[in-house]
Amino acid sequence: MMKKSINPYNGEKLFEFKPLTQLEVQEKILKAQKVYESWKTTTFKERSKLMLKASKVLMEGKAQYARTITQEMGKPISQSIAEIEKCSWVCEYYAKNAADQLKDEIIATDAHQSYVRYDPLGVVLAIMPWNYPFWQVFRFAAPNLMAGNVGLLKHASNVMKCGEFIEEVFAKAGFPSGCFQNLVIGSDMIKSVIENDKVRAVTLTGSTPAGSSVASIAGAHIKKTVLELGGSNALIVFDDADLERAIKTCLQARFQNTGQSCIAGKRLLVQRSIAIDFTQKFAVEVGKLKSGDPLEKDTYIGVLAREDLAKDLEKQITESVKMGAEIILGGQRKGTFFEPTVLVNVTEEMPIFKQETFGPAIGITIFDDEQRALDLSNASRFGLGVSIFTSDMDRVGRLVPKFDEGAVFVNELVKSDPRLPFGGVKISGYGRELSSHGIKEFLNKKTVYINK
Repeated sequence: MMKKSINPYNGEKLFEFKPLTQLEVQEKILKAQKVYESWKTTTFKERSKLMLKASKVLMEGKAQYARTITQEMGKPISQSIAEIEKCSWVCEYYAKNAADQLKDEIIATDAHQSYVRYDPLGVVLAIMPWNYPFWQVFRFAAPNLMAGNVGLLKHASNVMKCGEFIEEVFAKAGFPSGCFQNLVIGSDMIKSVIENDKVRAVTLTGSTPAGSSVASIAGAHIKKTVLELGGSNALIVFDDADLERAIKTCLQARFQNTGQSCIAGKRLLVQRSIAIDFTQKFAVEVGKLKSGDPLEKDTYIGVLAREDLAKDLEKQITESVKMGAEIILGGQRKGTFFEPTVLVNVTEEMPIFKQETFGPAIGITIFDDEQRALDLSNASRFGLGVSIFTSDMDRVGRLVPKFDEGAVFVNELVKSDPRLPFGGVKISGYGRELSSHGIKEFLNKKTVYINK
């Protein structure tokens, strides 16, 4: 059955893709293994030259790639352009830093010489989502190709053209054929790919159930996995925060990409003494966000990637209202479009607090003191990140070690940066992407001990 890309804004059929057969997939895996045998022997200088070219290819094709993101999953075009620019940055970052990050680590022992060297593992499968269809892939591909691994991509079914373009970027940059291949397959074929002896590791960005399934298959075959799963980040606003700055940052943290981000701020915790003032001003700013055609450059709120996602959000809000939450702005759905929505009187038992919400809606919960804020933040099965807004740096020092999160951002939204490790704890996953930590996830950390 042909796979189709459908524009979520207008329902237009965009592209069709013929799925690969089992035989074709096996041939691509064999091709990947064959090119790996030569690719792993290339120098960092050779790889860097190609990765810098990939960065340039992305910028040259920025308009086309960004438009495809917007058409396939509904991201506002200005944000799609920013996504491509960030992909270019991560390519440049690893092109310039991988050699130093992976140099031999000399360790003094009683040996004449002892050190750790970092060798590639081989073929790595990446299972990637639709919400950042270029960025999620490039933050895997850039470090792994620089490290000497080769990549296979199983992209989300609604962004297959993005997957096709990503393979094209590496081809245009001059990477050997087979270094990075896009697999047009459904989720029903993932198991057989993971089980293939030539596939040495798997990384997945996606839902917790998907991560659990992939980890169990890989675990049965003793294969390394990295999982970047869901999140329900808290935005904690203390009464000594710069209110105007906090409102602006919280607005972006929740509503960029129409709220469809694992690291979005999804639970807004506000200290009681400023709650009324903050809530009123925040709701006013949310109401100013322009909704509409995601291809228009001034649109900030587009549509959700699929109608079922909008329906899921609608259900979470409806159930929360039945439990006592109050909608003070928005709350209406029309097809794939969901109004930017703000709820108050939100408690820990409500879906809008307990569950991950993937869309332009946020609930406000009030706290009285520092300990209560900490308890509310940690009262989640997720552990991807938290943002706190305060001018008290002593408070920051007290709280940072107590958060059950993969990242703590102070007076800033949680975001990924090539220079910093990215990942979560609890059901938000394990392992790290980006930085010198991420590039070492799929490597053989080989101990070398030499005596004369």
